[in-house]
Amino acid sequence: MTAQAPGPAEQVFARFLALQHQARAAADIDSLAYALVNDAQALFGFRHAALLIAGRVRALTAISVVEAHSPFVAFVEEATRQLLAQGRSSQAQVVTADSLSEQTRGDWQALSAGSVFWLPLLDRKQALFGGLWIAREQPWSAAEQALLLQLGDCYAHAWLALQPHKPWRLRWPRRRIIAVATVALLLLLLPIRQSVLAPAEVVPLDGQVIAAPLDGVITTFQVKPNQAVNKGEVLVRFDATSIRAQADVAERSLQVAEAELKANSQRAFSDAESSARIDLLAARAAQKRAERDYARELLARTEVRAERDGIAVFADAQRWVGKPVQTGERLMEIADPRRAELRIDLAVADALNFQPGAEVGLFLDSDPLHRHDAQLQRLAYEAQPLSNGQLAYRLDAGFVAAPPRIGLRGTAKLYGERVPLALFLLRRPLAALRQTLGL
Repeated sequence: MTAQAPGPAEQVFARFLALQHQARAAADIDSLAYALVNDAQALFGFRHAALLIAGRVRALTAISVVEAHSPFVAFVEEATRQLLAQGRSSQAQVVTADSLSEQTRGDWQALSAGSVFWLPLLDRKQALFGGLWIAREQPWSAAEQALLLQLGDCYAHAWLALQPHKPWRLRWPRRRIIAVATVALLLLLLPIRQSVLAPAEVVPLDGQVIAAPLDGVITTFQVKPNQAVNKGEVLVRFDATSIRAQADVAERSLQVAEAELKANSQRAFSDAESSARIDLLAARAAQKRAERDYARELLARTEVRAERDGIAVFADAQRWVGKPVQTGERLMEIADPRRAELRIDLAVADALNFQPGAEVGLFLDSDPLHRHDAQLQRLAYEAQPLSNGQLAYRLDAGFVAAPPRIGLRGTAKLYGERVPLALFLLRRPLAALRQTLGL
C-alpha cells in the first residue's frame, strides 16, 4: 500500500509542533525573542507581531533593533497599558477598538492591521510578565485562537527557562559590607566624562548643489561618481527633442511676425488701415521674439555645466538616466575634496547637553583603528526622521586636520561634560523612570 499524503490539518499540526520545538531550542533570550515574532508568521499569516516584556517592546517582526521612540512602539505599549488598566491583559483575546481610547484607535488605523490578537505570557504563578501583539488583516478563527493559546504556554515556558538563576547569597561580616559599600559609593561619585556614539558620514563643505534646471528626461550623465570636473564641463544632458522643435517653431513664428510688420510698415504711407496695425504687429513681433529667446534659453539649459572645479558627489548615474525629473530636483553636488565636514545623526535617546567646540572622534568603518579628530560646530534644535524612521538630531563637526575622503562612513564619539559615575551609569534608567512615573 502506498502512503497517503498528509492533509492540510496534518500539515498545520506539524508546523505547530515545529514552532514549539524551535522555541524550546533557542540558545539565548535574543534568539528566542526573534523566534517569537517571526517564526509563526508563515503559519498564521500575520503582518507584524510585537513582543512586550514588562510593558516594553522587546522585539518586532523583521526588525533587528527596536527604536523605543518610534510611533508604532509607542502605540503598542500604550494599547497594552490600557488593557492592563482594564484588567484584561492576562487573558488571551481578540482586541476590539471599543476597548481602547479614541486617540489609540486613531493610531491603530494608521499603524497596525485591523485584526489583533493579544497573547499573554504568564509565569508559574499565572502572573503576567509579557505578551505578544499579533496583527493581521483577516479575522482570527476559533481554531487559530486555540493553537495560539497552546503556543503561548510554550513561549512562556521557554522564556522563563532562559532566565538566569539567582546565585547563592554570600554572608559577609558587617564591617566588610560597610567597607565595600563605602568604596562603591566613592566610585559612584568619581567624575567621569560623558560620551555617546552615533553614525556619521564625511560630507562636502560648502559644495555647489546641481539641481535640474527644467522639467524633462535625463538622457546621459557625462560624469561618474567622485570624478574630478572642471568649470564649464558638461555634467548632465536632458532630452532636447521637444525643446529644439519648440525653438524652431518660435524662430519661424518670429520671422513671419517680422515680415508682416515690415510689409505693413511699407504700406503705412498710403494705407491708413496698415498704419493703424503697426503697433499691434510690433507688439506681436516682440512677443514672438520673447518666445524665441525663452525657447533658446530652455535649449541651453538641456546641458548642465559645472560652475566650479571639484569632484562630482552622487550615488549612481543609472538611477537617473531615462527618469523624468522636475525643476529643482537635486542631481549631484560639486565639492572641493580638500574641504569636508562631518555629519552626525544623533539619536534622540543619546542627546546630551553638547556645546559648540565639543570634542568629536571619528572612527571610519574602513579604518576603525585610526581616529580622526573633529570639533562640534552646529547642533540642530529639532529632531528629524531618518530613512529608517528613527528620530535623530543633525550635528555638524569640522575636522581638526586634513579630512578623510568625502562619502566615507563610520562611528562618531561625542564627548560631553564631566558628571559623577552614578549619573553616567543611571542616566538612561532615570530618564525611563521619569517618563514612566512622571517624577
